[in-house]
Amino acid sequence: MIFGSGYVLLAFLQSEFVERLHWLTEKQLIDAVAVGQFTPGPVFTTATFIGYILGGWLGAIVATVGIFLPGFLLVAASGPLLPRIRRSPAISAALDGVVAGSLALMAVVTWQLGKAAIMDRMTIAIFVVSVVALLRFRVNSVWLIGAAAVGGWVLQAVR
Repeated sequence: MIFGSGYVLLAFLQSEFVERLHWLTEKQLIDAVAVGQFTPGPVFTTATFIGYILGGWLGAIVATVGIFLPGFLLVAASGPLLPRIRRSPAISAALDGVVAGSLALMAVVTWQLGKAAIMDRMTIAIFVVSVVALLRFRVNSVWLIGAAAVGGWVLQAVR
């Protein structure tokens, strides 16, 4: 079970694969997240992409199985118990704390990846337009990512 969505895993990927093990650069992690956004289950697809970067097709398969199998096993084991667990005030409060901590993790990773990805006027402009499009006009993120990719490519080609 993942609290706070799969994006909580980005904190792990950042700290372990980029900072501690140096298996990926920040740019590779950002690219992996971007690739994942085009598919259902974006963070899980990110894991597959990272597996491919690190170990080719075998790495992609191992990463995919490794990202999905624990969740399936935990859901199968805890599913019947969850309603009873949630009725316990102490455990319910602990789960609420985990959710709050997950939100903090996502905020920190968003900040770190944002610092690495937003580096010049072009990326600042794409960021601002994207935020406005998402919050004001509720543009579907798939269209937004595609438009940002095309816009970045066009602006880079013009330079």
